Amino acid sequence: MPNTATLSKRFQVSIPEAIREARNWEPGQRFAFIPKGAGVLLVPVPERADLKGMAKGARNTNSRDRADRF
Repeated sequence: MPNTATLSKRFQVSIPEAIREARNWEPGQRFAFIPKGAGVLLVPVPERADLKGMAKGARNTNSRDRADRF
């Protein structure tokens, strides 16, 4: 595995430079850790502004409401 990191005594991991550059990750960016089997997924948390317009054109017909909950 060419892109590896070591967990420090302070439980910190440095993301390899090749990965950071390929994903355009910046210092201060937030991430979510999602347990997955024996590993963990590292997923960037999107900024609110990045989500704007994401559902543009989505229809709200056939949506669920309180009547179909148990």
